Amino acid sequence: MNLKGTISSLPATPGIYQYFDTHGKLLYIGKAKNLKNRVKSYFKFTPVLAPHDSSNQRIFKMISETTSLSYIVVPDENDALILENSLIKQLKPKYNILLRDDKTFPYIYIDYSESFPRPKMTRKILKSPKVKYFGPYSSGCRDMLDSLYEVLPLVQKSSGISGGKACMYFQMDMCLAPCEGKVSEAKYGEVVARAVALIQNKHSLIKQLKVRMQRLGVANRFEDAIVLRDRISKISRSSIRSTIDMANNENIDVVVARQSGLKVAIVRMFVRDGKIVSSTSSVINIRQPLDSFDELYKSIIINNYQAVLPNTPTAILLGEDIRYIDELKEFLSQTLQKKVNLLSPKIGAKKSIVEVAKINCEELLRQVKPDGDIHDEIGKLFEFDNTPKRYEVFDNSHMAGQATVGAMVVYDENKFVKADDRLYHLEKKDEYGQMREMLTRRAKKFDENPPPDVWLIDGGATLLKLAYEIVQSTGANIDIVAISKQKIDKKSNRSKGRADDILHTEKQSYKLPHSDKRLQFCQNLRDMAHKKAINFHKKTKAKQDKNISLLEVHGIGKAKLTKLLSYFGTFESIKSANMDILIEVVSKTDATKIRSYFDGLSKHR
Repeated sequence: MNLKGTISSLPATPGIYQYFDTHGKLLYIGKAKNLKNRVKSYFKFTPVLAPHDSSNQRIFKMISETTSLSYIVVPDENDALILENSLIKQLKPKYNILLRDDKTFPYIYIDYSESFPRPKMTRKILKSPKVKYFGPYSSGCRDMLDSLYEVLPLVQKSSGISGGKACMYFQMDMCLAPCEGKVSEAKYGEVVARAVALIQNKHSLIKQLKVRMQRLGVANRFEDAIVLRDRISKISRSSIRSTIDMANNENIDVVVARQSGLKVAIVRMFVRDGKIVSSTSSVINIRQPLDSFDELYKSIIINNYQAVLPNTPTAILLGEDIRYIDELKEFLSQTLQKKVNLLSPKIGAKKSIVEVAKINCEELLRQVKPDGDIHDEIGKLFEFDNTPKRYEVFDNSHMAGQATVGAMVVYDENKFVKADDRLYHLEKKDEYGQMREMLTRRAKKFDENPPPDVWLIDGGATLLKLAYEIVQSTGANIDIVAISKQKIDKKSNRSKGRADDILHTEKQSYKLPHSDKRLQFCQNLRDMAHKKAINFHKKTKAKQDKNISLLEVHGIGKAKLTKLLSYFGTFESIKSANMDILIEVVSKTDATKIRSYFDGLSKHR
């Protein structure tokens, strides 16, 4: 069915719609209360199907590129909102505003149902009815917590009370030893009250830390002083300073966006008990200037309020009025299980605090480097639709088919993000199969961990094609670059200085001068992934060699071990195999020896 026919057959029900170009590439995902009416509003039908005359420049261009559409019907508009947001994160359409996933912010909490409570950190709602929460904190939460335990004689460890005997913290005057009854609950409660006062007044906490830092400096304990200095910096950066008094104890979140050219700054502020406790900010790239922030604010709300939160705000203040207010209020009511007001204030203290957020947005945009940084240059060189920021880089390593592993390194916001790296034990023996296995496993996780802007593959045109096939099978929009050594006499010579690196995309290959910053950037990413894969290979190989030696002691020779590894891929797979599967590869006697060896290892752990 052609595009016009598909539009005419759309149902008048809630759902999401997807626009595709002539190459089948996803352009846009939207949601609708009424699919037929919403999609029709994009088009005029006479004399030919074309973008509607009232379309802004961005929509006009998008509809001009659209040659087909698909849709999914859902029970109600709230389901459409959630599905739309989920698919945008997974598939990264060309014309949707792409927001980064915000991790759940941490809170400090105190459980007053405990006889001797202590401040702790959490990212979720706890069941105890006497829990008091402080936060959320965009940064510095752990530093605040560590500082409280340094400046106050709190119970230092969760196991301290049950220990029944005073520990070294009592000897160091860092704990009052309630475990030995050396302090009453009432007296200890005064210490907890002081902790709460410091949590609520970070400036007082910072003042005490500065005094301690100076003392450490005088005592020539410079390394400890540097630790405190960095901690003070993190705590100080966790919120925007403001003299505005909300004149009440309301819990309010503030969300404001501002744009300059093809950059959009977003500032979120968290007001608890009438005071700003923390804030977070980011700058995103857009393809064309936005004519409104409607979709941007909608995406921020849905991304950040998908579950019940500690200290749920009573209101969320926006930088301007948007057209999704009613449906977002309903969404918030369902997900947060309470009524949350959503408004753009026009007068009073609430308007003033929104203005503070706007000023900080403008300052962010002022500080942003002009176009021309390495990511802009990479995007222009390879003709990407969007300027990339997040890269996932893949490489694999093995030795004659043994200890076959892969590594994924993540580069985001101008730095490597070690916490997001992944290591893979691989079963395939050839490089093509290993890369397929690794990329497929990563792609299957797109619903849990959204895809990046770019995949960088250590390999040539064949592996590049493989990567595109895997991405296309998911429907995701990821730009892909492969980097390989130039072949000399039909061989890829990796000797230093003997061969140049070639960059490949779907459109063409690029041989850049050694001094080119874009080439050097890609080489740096590749080298980091290579280093990660090599180190993981060495550890895996050492572990395998140990297992080989021990199994040889148990009467399993190298030939049989090679056969087992060829069949199972890794020692972990051999270890988890039952007797029936082992007997398919080796004799029953050998299978019994192998099973006995691994069972013995498990018992001794």
